[in-house]
Amino acid sequence: MDDCARITRRLEFRTMAGQIWILLLLVVVASARSDGPWPKRILLDTDVDTDDFFALLYLLKLNRSEFDLKAVTISANAWTDAGHAVNQLYDILYMMGRDDIPIGVGGEGGILANGTILPDVGGYLPIIEQGMSTSGECRYRQAIPVGLGGRLDVNTNYGIRRAFLPQKNIEHIYVMGGGVRSKNPTGCCPKNAGPSCKPRQCGDHGNLFTDYTSNPYAEFNIFGDPFAAYQVFHSGIPVTLVPLDATNSIPITENFFKEFDKRQNTYEAQYVFQSLKMARDTWFDDRFYTSYFMWDSFMSGVAVSIMRNSHNHDGENEFAEMEYLNITVVTSNKPYGVSDGSNPFFNGRLIPRFNLQKDGVHSGHVQDSLRDPFCLVKNGKGKCEDGYTKEVSGPEAVRVLVAKKAKPNTDADSPLDREFFKSFLDVLNLPYQTGRFNFTTQFSYYKEVLYKPNVASREVGKPVIFDMDMSAGDFLALIYLLKVPVEVINLKGILVSATGWANAATIDIIYDILHMMGRDDIPVGLGDVFALGQPDPSFAAVGGCKYVKAIPHGSGGFLDSDTLYGLSRHLPRSPRRYTAENSVKFGAPRDTDHPELRQPLALEVWRSLSQELDPRSKVTILTNGPLTNLAKILLSDKNATSLIQKVYIVGGLIADNEQEKGNVFTFPSNKYAEFNMFLDPLAAKTVIESGLDITFVPLDVQRRVSSFPMVIQKLQLRIKTPEAVFAHRLLSRLHHLQQLHHRYHHMDMFLGEILGAIILANHPLIRLVLQETQINISATGDVSVDGQVYIDTKHGRLVNILKSLDSEAYYGHFTDMLGDRVQSAVIGSFEEQKKIWSK
Repeated sequence: MDDCARITRRLEFRTMAGQIWILLLLVVVASARSDGPWPKRILLDTDVDTDDFFALLYLLKLNRSEFDLKAVTISANAWTDAGHAVNQLYDILYMMGRDDIPIGVGGEGGILANGTILPDVGGYLPIIEQGMSTSGECRYRQAIPVGLGGRLDVNTNYGIRRAFLPQKNIEHIYVMGGGVRSKNPTGCCPKNAGPSCKPRQCGDHGNLFTDYTSNPYAEFNIFGDPFAAYQVFHSGIPVTLVPLDATNSIPITENFFKEFDKRQNTYEAQYVFQSLKMARDTWFDDRFYTSYFMWDSFMSGVAVSIMRNSHNHDGENEFAEMEYLNITVVTSNKPYGVSDGSNPFFNGRLIPRFNLQKDGVHSGHVQDSLRDPFCLVKNGKGKCEDGYTKEVSGPEAVRVLVAKKAKPNTDADSPLDREFFKSFLDVLNLPYQTGRFNFTTQFSYYKEVLYKPNVASREVGKPVIFDMDMSAGDFLALIYLLKVPVEVINLKGILVSATGWANAATIDIIYDILHMMGRDDIPVGLGDVFALGQPDPSFAAVGGCKYVKAIPHGSGGFLDSDTLYGLSRHLPRSPRRYTAENSVKFGAPRDTDHPELRQPLALEVWRSLSQELDPRSKVTILTNGPLTNLAKILLSDKNATSLIQKVYIVGGLIADNEQEKGNVFTFPSNKYAEFNMFLDPLAAKTVIESGLDITFVPLDVQRRVSSFPMVIQKLQLRIKTPEAVFAHRLLSRLHHLQQLHHRYHHMDMFLGEILGAIILANHPLIRLVLQETQINISATGDVSVDGQVYIDTKHGRLVNILKSLDSEAYYGHFTDMLGDRVQSAVIGSFEEQKKIWSK
């Protein structure tokens, strides 16, 4: 497959789910019926955490005459964003020579409020949240731990009813997840510990380490969508469960790690070891060897071993002890039939959704957050069981084959104390069906180069920091800022707001654009994922999803960042990237292999830049996203206001009349807020009240420069530079999506985001008109009014507001700048980069 086809494949990954023979699958591995007993055709459904890659590579290495991996589907309501995950999977399959394997993500359709299940149901939200009036409550996703900017590394991809998954197509379902009789070995006190040691998850059935005090029964995969899991177990299709009971018995031991270090004979073995090593080096409590287990990879081994021994109906296999148990999946808590406002299947409905029984097992209290008061027990373990794979009797019981524990190695003298350890290393190091290359061997003359401009002989302009949330328009604004002569604007740093439109991993696109434009010298700092005053959902009932859930979701995550991932593959690859590399200096248990690659934080970049400033100069800040980063700078650095010359804010709608409406279309009750203000209203209020010299570029003016045909037409005439080519591709794609589907109706709002950068450059032909106005902002915690900016002549703060500009000149100036060969790209594309690396 050539690279053009691979890029197209990435851009259109949403539609590919519909081409897969089964669209909606919960589980990690399934075996489909074939004409004969062999080969077994396998569909892998994955939430693409680290261990899932191990399972994928293990399956790809197996003899295809026995096991043929036919497709991969992505569950995106757990550990990853689909746009990022799908590119990782494509790259792995490309390396392994398996571009024939299709990858699917749940569709855009979902479930309507009246319970109608659309044909392309699936996607980012668990079933209980689909069809709600907003983008979802983050009810279960709050359990996923967050790191820098987003989820640190479930299950809705299965159908709601058997009609979605005809039993004739499925022979068996293998599920990694749940805990039946498990007793969590982590968080226990040592034998000789004193009374100060308080056990945490010790002995729990589940592993929700983000808040085990409310729900000690659930395991992450099942908790991600309990009702979907219930449907799978009750589908009538034979199910084998590999729960925590078994995976807790196969931790990554130090001996296994050392042995793996010695056995890296293939690229895939090297890839897995390096991933495992980074996890070991950055493990949060330095207890890696007692708390990192073989989860999905072990399940894959158990599944294929059972298939090999399919003549044995008791699930005999070489890796795990098995037994049949009667279980179900708990989806709500007693008392059943009592509506307390927590259960969308029944709340305010004469007829429950999906025709569920009014007093049945699904009709009780549904855990609405990690710190749901209903779940908390004073001086004891929590009582909520949502997502618990529980042993039961009676009509709810399903007979399931369950793995009890991992089998020991039959070779007692081996340093590998589990039989699967031996198989895992043997399979990954097999000399056939191996990876074709890694990046350094794919290209004969591969070399990592950092491009930095020589400005020693030039008089640089005003220092600028660009604060962006990585929406599509922000990338166009970034390219424009890099094109403005350095004598006018000296871009010193970039701060990334992760409370906005993109998954944190989208930061790689920033690095790639900077690399293309020869500006690898510009530091990039990543901000917090939670809005100001919105704590980590692990510690609050409301949680950090209150505002960010307004971002429109696609089939697998934030709609617009997913769109960007495929298109960005045209860009050259930067040596810099978003990474978990770290060092003891910054609090890690040990130094990773390349601690110099560590992703800086927004506040760290600010501190560094503020220390480097000439004593006589001040910095100008342009914000194109929520004001979280700037607010935290002001709150943490008492000298910040004295170092900031001006602030240009792209956002807000000055509600001086009722004709102009806001753009928070996912919250119809809030008519006058603009997204950047709404996503962190308390941060916006903090900035406005700081006393800084502020200029607003409000939504109504942005809308006057939002004509796709106009800017695309003008840009078409000026495609003389790589950056103009990329901008044209991006704008054309956004315009096409807007015309194609109602989900993308908001695309023109991104054109207005370029406006702040152009105003900052102060080009005379644009003919800007500003007006001083006293304003205030609503930040009360009421989402129906939060983020609304209003005129307040008594208590408001004086700011400059852009009132008008010459739209025609705006379009012409922007396209002229991108087509100008001055300060143009130093390397045009990934295609150009490949040519350099190949000769």
